[in-house]
Amino acid sequence: MTLASLTPPAEAPITIDDEVLAPARAELAALDAAAGGPPPPCRLAYAAAHVVAAPNGDGVDWAATFALRRRLAGHGLGIAEAMDTAQRFELGWGVAERLIRGTGALGLPHGFVAGAAADHWPAPGPTTPEEVGRAWAEQAALIRAAGGTPVLLPEPRLCAWGCGPDAFVAAYRAALEHSEGELFLHWLGPMFHPGLVGYFPGDSLERILALAPERIRGVKLSLLDAGRERALRRRLRPRGQIVLTGDDHHFAALIAGEPDDPADFSHALLGVLEAIAAPAGLALRFLAHGRRDRFLKLMEPCEALGRHLFAAPVAHYQAGLAFLAWLNGWQEHRRLPAGAHRRRDRAHLLAAARLAAAAGCLEDAPLAAERLARFAAGGED
Repeated sequence: MTLASLTPPAEAPITIDDEVLAPARAELAALDAAAGGPPPPCRLAYAAAHVVAAPNGDGVDWAATFALRRRLAGHGLGIAEAMDTAQRFELGWGVAERLIRGTGALGLPHGFVAGAAADHWPAPGPTTPEEVGRAWAEQAALIRAAGGTPVLLPEPRLCAWGCGPDAFVAAYRAALEHSEGELFLHWLGPMFHPGLVGYFPGDSLERILALAPERIRGVKLSLLDAGRERALRRRLRPRGQIVLTGDDHHFAALIAGEPDDPADFSHALLGVLEAIAAPAGLALRFLAHGRRDRFLKLMEPCEALGRHLFAAPVAHYQAGLAFLAWLNGWQEHRRLPAGAHRRRDRAHLLAAARLAAAAGCLEDAPLAAERLARFAAGGED
């Protein structure tokens, strides 16, 4: 066991134990041996990974970005590519296309999903709901060709145009008519993107989901409203459609499911899965063994970290993800494209390190302590 500690100015020590998860690993090995091998996964779990900036902060460090995805896959996770975590709304289609093609070429064992949007159209972009649908379909085809499953990202234009339920249905119907295969919808709340106030107005979501239940596998839900998510997944269940939780505040119980109804649960597509990859990978294996109690015990401190990383303003969460990736040695600096790593202050990031250490998310105690000491002393832009 390796222990290291750091005492930031005016703070209690941060103790990092890089073997905090060792008892869980030993317990899982015993469960696997007794069962004759590990059981198959019982949840879809996609980590929405961030994009690593080039060392000079200009553009993308592609080698580090794809290495991060391989690391996450090594913890048993699928990848959610070119989503809002990858700063999709800021970096645009050129970066997104390379991410999608590159991740597909990795041949990751747990697969990937990817965001389909309308940002490849030349200015001014789509001008009608039907054109939005055609744009979604064009990117969906590229994602499928790369080996992924499309997730139709919400389109802020539909809100800006003041579209009502019928126009929303028309947009998604056009996407289905001009594409093939399965896909997911994505409902991202305005706390992540202010242009999405009023998305899916009225009964539009229910009508869209009913258009082709055999093709629309379900919804990725990022509203940070656990009650609303539970209600939606119960409505979808009779049609065989699912919810991928994007609730970085309440994900533990949502993924675990209801204790009185084991079939009532959410799958996962989460930005926080990147930060908690090691404990989450173990927790999901316990859940596959039917050990809901052990899953929740491992995920409780992870959820505390998630609530902190995704505190308001929620859209600044990428700064914490990149910081923790740097502490883990997954990238050689904490920078994000467009300077997004500066959107959280030092106090927030040091608190994130404390919570990550408690959850078992820091895997190399000496390295994390050295980098934390440098950061606390005012180094590392």
